[in-house]
Amino acid sequence: MSNYNAIFKAYDVRGTVPDQFNASMATAIGAAFARFALQEDPTTTRVLVARDMRPSGVEMVSRFAEGVTSQGLDVVDLGLGSTDLLYFAAGSLNAPGAMFTASHNPAQYNGIKFCLSGARPVGEESGLFQIRDWASEGVAAGPRTGTVSQQDLLAEFADHVRGFVDVKALKPLKVVADTANGMGGLVVPAVFSSLPFDLEVMFGELDGTFPNHPADPIQPENQRDLMARVLEVGADVGLAFDGDADRVFLVDERGVGLSGSTTTAILADAILGRNPGGKVVYNLICSKAVPEVVKEAGGEAIRSRVGHSYIKQVMAETGAVFGGEHSAHYYFADNFRADSGLIAAVLVLEQMCLRDMKLSELRVPYERYVASGEINTVVESTSEVIDRVAAAYSEYSLDWLDGLTVDAGEWWFNLRPSNTEPLLRLNLEAGTQAEVDQHVAEVRALFALT
Repeated sequence: MSNYNAIFKAYDVRGTVPDQFNASMATAIGAAFARFALQEDPTTTRVLVARDMRPSGVEMVSRFAEGVTSQGLDVVDLGLGSTDLLYFAAGSLNAPGAMFTASHNPAQYNGIKFCLSGARPVGEESGLFQIRDWASEGVAAGPRTGTVSQQDLLAEFADHVRGFVDVKALKPLKVVADTANGMGGLVVPAVFSSLPFDLEVMFGELDGTFPNHPADPIQPENQRDLMARVLEVGADVGLAFDGDADRVFLVDERGVGLSGSTTTAILADAILGRNPGGKVVYNLICSKAVPEVVKEAGGEAIRSRVGHSYIKQVMAETGAVFGGEHSAHYYFADNFRADSGLIAAVLVLEQMCLRDMKLSELRVPYERYVASGEINTVVESTSEVIDRVAAAYSEYSLDWLDGLTVDAGEWWFNLRPSNTEPLLRLNLEAGTQAEVDQHVAEVRALFALT
């Protein structure tokens, strides 16, 4: 069990290849996922599989397919694709799917993101650990062996993304997309090919060794090349995608990046304009500006734990039209409640065109506070530190939806333990940078007390 415990995380499978995650494990996990899919829906006949550009992906997919077919299910291999393409396939073809990717992790990693038919999520509370246990125990082969076939859905996916905007309302804009040698190099040109934008792709070659910079745009240093290029060519917008292209961060024409919270607020406002009174889910480390914007737009803001499986579950339970996370995951009801960086990108571009505004102007009303960014600190005991911090701030409003959130009115913070490391993640927001610095120092001073 220990090997499988190491790679099964809260939302997906992820580990270094081959020491933590190897081909024989991929076969066992394939058989376990097939068994799980059949348990959830006995009418299931096939499993969809796609992969990112990591060199280990070819063998991993092949061995995973062996496991799936051993249970009598067929495999439809979609080939190279982004995670949001796999979710689109699972939704449009109404079949369970597995995406082989380690997202923003370095080259030596690989992993799997699972979903059921309709792109329904599979996480720690919705079957992922059952798959882990079955993979560890081993699943006996079924009475028949399934088949493996190939299908190319790139064109259909591109049409689906473009369907979220009024193409006739779009105007010529210069767009630079840094795809970081990830799957954006495949899907971004496919979507933009029939849009009236002048697209330049940086690092568009699919290369899972990431020769230019890590495919992790949440780290500011990985946006520097894009920011410089936006200024150099006078682009209107920069788009920074992660390795599996399901997340996007935006950069305005001044070379200044937008937070995931700002983009969430822009998208929520736009989507509520088309869905009056709709519900919007946001995770609890998003800026307070997000629920404020939702309320001002006539919508209902619903707070959620961090993580795609939680966001999607709440969207399904409430009928929400949109969901957003500070980490730049954006979820759309019309995209089977799945996240898509590309849909988010074209929707923001559409808003710029409809309002005839530069991105530096469009962002202003959505940026109301100053955020610390996520600050990670190694501590001996996460639970002891959180209890100590809670006691120190007991005079304020406390809640425990996901870690500890303290709301002091003019400022607030969330303190969450990592799922896998002795780390505490601090996100704090206040009215000014000076207040942020002051309160961050106050909170972190409590970490080291004995």
